[in-house]
Amino acid sequence: MEIYDMTVLNAQGEEVLLRQFSGKALLIVNTASKCGFTPQYQGLQSLQERYAERGFSVLGFPCNQFGKQEPGSDEEIQGFCSGVYHVTFPVFSKINVNGPEAHPLYQHLTKVAPGMLGSRRIKWNFTKFLVDPTGNVVKRYAPQVAPTSIAGDIEKVLPRDDGAT
Repeated sequence: MEIYDMTVLNAQGEEVLLRQFSGKALLIVNTASKCGFTPQYQGLQSLQERYAERGFSVLGFPCNQFGKQEPGSDEEIQGFCSGVYHVTFPVFSKINVNGPEAHPLYQHLTKVAPGMLGSRRIKWNFTKFLVDPTGNVVKRYAPQVAPTSIAGDIEKVLPRDDGAT
């Protein structure tokens, strides 16, 4: 199964087919509101603003599997993201990224882009995956990697004006 064949739930609990993002470069991130890396929302939003018109989107997936740092409801998470960090990119319904209940999207991401020593586990909040406009996972970034430091890699995969990548 490819990324664009998958469905996720938005914060209102409605199914969203990821096909709507086909042709865009994506930065897929598991997020949390009460984590030391939470200020990365600011950098993620900066990337969204900088590249959205060129065919890019951040996709945020809240997760409570790491130190219970995302305890809120989907509604509370949305309020936090928009109220504190003025997030305009999609932040979906809370999911699991590890274990038997891991969302199929994260099962796929960790399979095609394993971490250090081939580990398929997500180690912590704000692990990032760069996806090119055709749905290929280009690179995985550790939680401590600042979103703005990924800008050069995003530039390389953004759709060009002539439609080529």
